[in-house]
Amino acid sequence: MIGRKIEQELLQEAVEKDRAQLIVVYGRRRVGKTFLVNEFFQNKYAFKHTAVSPLNEKLKPKRNLLRIQLKEFHYSLRSYGLPAGVPVPADWTEALHLLQDLLDGKRKEGEKCVVFMDELPWLDSPRSNFMPAFEHFCNDWVLARKDVKLVVCGSATSWVLDKLVYNKGGLYGRVTLPLPVVPFTLKECREFFQDGGYAMDEYDIVQAYMAFGGIPYYLDQFRRGNSVPQNFDALLYGKQAPLRDEFDRLFSSQFTHPDELKKIVTLLAGKRSGYTRDEIAQKCGFTTGGGLTRMLSALEKSTFVTPYVPFGEDLTKYRLTDLFCLFYLKHVKENRDATTYWQALWNSPAMLSWSGYAFEDVCRAHIRQIKNALGIGDVTTRESSWVVPGTSDERGMQIDLVIDRDDRKICLCEMKFSQGKFTVGRDYAAKLQERISRTMEHTGNAKPVISVLVTTYGLERNEYSGRFQKVVTMEELFG
Repeated sequence: MIGRKIEQELLQEAVEKDRAQLIVVYGRRRVGKTFLVNEFFQNKYAFKHTAVSPLNEKLKPKRNLLRIQLKEFHYSLRSYGLPAGVPVPADWTEALHLLQDLLDGKRKEGEKCVVFMDELPWLDSPRSNFMPAFEHFCNDWVLARKDVKLVVCGSATSWVLDKLVYNKGGLYGRVTLPLPVVPFTLKECREFFQDGGYAMDEYDIVQAYMAFGGIPYYLDQFRRGNSVPQNFDALLYGKQAPLRDEFDRLFSSQFTHPDELKKIVTLLAGKRSGYTRDEIAQKCGFTTGGGLTRMLSALEKSTFVTPYVPFGEDLTKYRLTDLFCLFYLKHVKENRDATTYWQALWNSPAMLSWSGYAFEDVCRAHIRQIKNALGIGDVTTRESSWVVPGTSDERGMQIDLVIDRDDRKICLCEMKFSQGKFTVGRDYAAKLQERISRTMEHTGNAKPVISVLVTTYGLERNEYSGRFQKVVTMEELFG
């Protein structure tokens, strides 16, 4: 298994404990949750069930949803030994009692009883009364048997967190291991591609990460004989592209009201510095009440959107940080029928402009690696961007990444995606010096300012290169 070392260690520790376990595995769709669980347990379960996707054509009309979910659950019970004459349960209380009876008949003294229920949120359909039955099942049966290890999994992260991890009712404090599964880092992507026999260097992998993030399912679609632009076209463009409709499926499978959330995400894709809550409400036509709060919370919990406080300000902004969504909305949505779109765009001004912005997003996803490269991995920091609008007296200023350090220093980071060593010219050197001066002025000279360059192949030394005191290379992002 590539990566997931910490996750495997936590699973091993939980399984070895001499008490019942309710393990909740969650994370974005396609991030590899099910693969992790199946590989760790080697597909050896006392019982396993995967809920039917709400996108499944069999679930139309929606009134069939509960009946079909119960029927599929009954089929799983049959495949693990439920006698043939037992009818399909009428509700979830009856279904979970059938599971209890089945497991009680199979459990052996001294052996761990591992139960895996995948995509659990899909079982909680409207008016199904699934959660009261599930809560009773956990409290009355699972947690009363120290040999039982119940693993549940879900892509609807906001549901998982609200209904399980932070449950304030019958499951309050019952989850023994909440286990988030996050996208691969660049280092893990390199291991993934090397293990799969792909001929890709770090430059190629960074470009792949710009569009697909560290999502294993997307990366696994790459074809070994294709270049990076050829893979982009094959996966995203044309009538037969496997990820052509992934954006819509991504939201429909995770959220009850996907169109409203897609509206927010589409808005945020248009401005990389993001918007405040009030700006989102105004531009999307929403009220500023609890509905918007729940929507933003759902997007944040699902790691599509990240709130942050810009440097020097005290208001929160929301930024779209899912790299696949950013790329899709910028370059795929309106161009899906152009089968060689990205190959035609390769090395064009538009592509190079996108690469610059996308590299910034990759760097923000690897703050830990940047801090380690700067030797401040153990220093508490706050990271943000800083945009200063221009006035009649002073031109505007934008700093890609500000690392405000508790050791009373500030790092101003410039991220530059370059095909070779980055060269600092006279005009750019003057701009850098102005940014340092204005930052020191803003802080009242209270903190020394360190200018940092994060780039692909390093810095070309000349009379202006000294404007950068620290340089972090692409290779160090793979740390």
